[in-house]
Formats: sequence, C-alpha cells, structure tokens
Amino acid sequence: MSKDKLIPDLRFSEFQKEEEWIVKILGDVAEFVNEKTTLKNLSINTYISTENLLADYSGVTSSSKLPSSGNFTKYTVEDILISNIRPYLKKVWYSDREGGCSNDVFVVRAKMEICKVFLSFILRNDVFINYVMVGAKGVKMPRGDKNLISKYQIFFPKNKSEQQKIASCLSSLDEVIDAQSHKLDLLKEHKKGLMQNLFPQEGEKVPKYRFKEFEKDGEWVEKSFENLFEIGNGRDYKHLGKGKIPVYGSGGYMLSVDEYLCDGESVCIGRKGTIDKPMFLTGKFWTVDTLFYTHQFKNSLPKYILYVFENINWREHNEAGGVPSLSKTNIYKIKVLVPPNNDLEEQQKIASCLTSLDSLITAQAEKIEQLKLHKKGLMQGLFPKVKD
Repeated sequence: MSKDKLIPDLRFSEFQKEEEWIVKILGDVAEFVNEKTTLKNLSINTYISTENLLADYSGVTSSSKLPSSGNFTKYTVEDILISNIRPYLKKVWYSDREGGCSNDVFVVRAKMEICKVFLSFILRNDVFINYVMVGAKGVKMPRGDKNLISKYQIFFPKNKSEQQKIASCLSSLDEVIDAQSHKLDLLKEHKKGLMQNLFPQEGEKVPKYRFKEFEKDGEWVEKSFENLFEIGNGRDYKHLGKGKIPVYGSGGYMLSVDEYLCDGESVCIGRKGTIDKPMFLTGKFWTVDTLFYTHQFKNSLPKYILYVFENINWREHNEAGGVPSLSKTNIYKIKVLVPPNNDLEEQQKIASCLTSLDSLITAQAEKIEQLKLHKKGLMQGLFPKVKD
C-alpha cells in the first residue's frame, strides 16, 4: 500500500478538516455470527439460502421454500449476509428482519467502531467481491474462504457521523434505483398481461383485446411454423476474418467477423443451451450452430413472429435430458393461431403496440444502468483510492 494519505476525493464539507481514514481488517471491525436457530423459528420470509439471497440486495423472494430440516445460522436486523457460493454473483444483503440462513451464507455483524450500514456498502462493493473471488476455492462452484475474508482491509473515517453521512447518501441513491427497478418490473408485468390479451388463449379463437378495425375479421386460424417461415442453421465462424458483422450464439453477441450468414429481419431461437430467449436481429449477421435463425417469411411479419416466440413455453419443447435442445423438425410442427386471411395489417398493429412497450422497457433498463454507474463512480469518489 502506498504512503499517500487515506483521504477520499469527495468529502462532505463538514468533514474536510477531519483526519485521514483508519485501516483495519474486517475481522477487527466485525464478527462472523455462528448463533444457531431452529426450523420452527423460520418462515418463508425469514429463511435465507444462496438461492433466494438476491444480487440486488433486496432480500428474499416469495417463491423461496423452507427446507424440511437442517441447522441454520441466526441473523438479525442490520446484519450483513454474504453468499459464500459463487461470490461473483454479488449476493450480499443488508438485512431488514430477523431469521435464519443456510450454512452457505456468512452472517457478518459490525462492531461498535463502525457504522453497520456503512460497512454494508463496503461489502457490496466490487472491490470486496473481487477480493473474495481471488481467494475462492473450487472451479465450477467456487466458495469464499472465511479466514481470508476476515483479513480484508477496511478503510473508514474515525468519525461515525461521517460514516453515517456517506451511508445515507448511498442509501438515498439505492432508494432511487429500487424505485426505478420497481417501475421496470411493472412495465414487464404490463407487457406480460397485454400479450395474454392480444393473443388468443388456450381454447379460444380470438384475442380478448382486438383493435377496432379488425373486430369483424373473424376467428384466427391455426398454422404450423413450417407454413410461416424457414429455419436456418448457424455455422462455425472460425475461418472468418475480423470485421463488423456481429456473430450471435444462444447466449447473445459473441464477436464480429467479415462475412454474413443472413441479411434482413430475423427471429432467432437457441438450438442448444439457452432455448427460451428469442432475439430479434436485423441487418447482416452470423449465427453459430447453437442458434437457429428464421428467414423467408410467408404471410407473417418477423417482428410479429418475435412476440409469438415470446408467448411460447419453449421448455415444453425441450428434447434433451441434459443440456436443453430444440430441433428444426419439432419447431416446424408447433402450431399457433394467427390473424385470418393472411392479414399482415393486424400482425403489424400487434407488433407495433408491443414494440412501443419494449422501447419503454429498454429505456427504463438503461436508466437503471446509468444510475448504477453513477453510484459506482460516486463510491469511487467517496472512498479513498488505495494503491498496492
């Protein structure tokens, strides 16, 4: 560590004349709690495992399930819970309740010297997560090392009022991020409900919501995908040179090359691996063999087909016991209802409606990412820069 003074670039005016920050290890300012509790003292909303400890620090989910038995570590309000499995997922939570957690979760409790919520921001920081990952043991399922974590260097101002001021500033920003995240969730739920009403449900031949100009067009008709488009196979790209043509796999963008496999609008679906995340591509692109692409659309619009794909439970069409897989043959056999008389206008209306909503969702997601980047930059200014 350099001999530069431990003073942050950004410091609240009332603390400008305070001395430099203190350096201690985590084990000196906090303890790892090992108090046990029993199953009868737990509920769905108070049981924490590595699965329901969320990466956005918002706690447990309503879908969490209680185990049938086991030993649990007791945690209380203002404890910091850290998953010691796959630390890179950044599952750290500042608790707002009492409960119990699995043995795969560390419970850290701040001592009197340091403000609890201030410490929680230190342990939610990427710098701490990276430190834990360096010492993590295991390849497929890396686990944090408690002894190593306890030696993590903590930098903090001696004045607890300054600690609290920093924590309050960051907490206020977290509240803004949480509010915007809630808005994003509401938009996604709205889209989900809208899609259920814009497409006929099981056993029905017309959608619940239909644009006025199409109300007298009659029932929708059933067609198989082989009558709506062709499916293309992805190919290896390793023989291609570097360029500006994007290459996609089932997990998304990979790199760019100098040739294209398809030019135009296309809806892609995973052949292997991620099979339930359709993506819409336009322009020139290349896909690898884990991703199917659609082309030569027949009496159907690509953007409309995207939303048809989003309305399908692709897991029901999985053909493998291990890595999820789809085949062209079975995709072609899938039957869906489409507007009658090859009416592209109704398809366009539905696609335009949902596209507008997607634009709002994308803009909202980008706003949240900008807020998170702002928080990251703010933390870099509010905490001293330390050189090895």
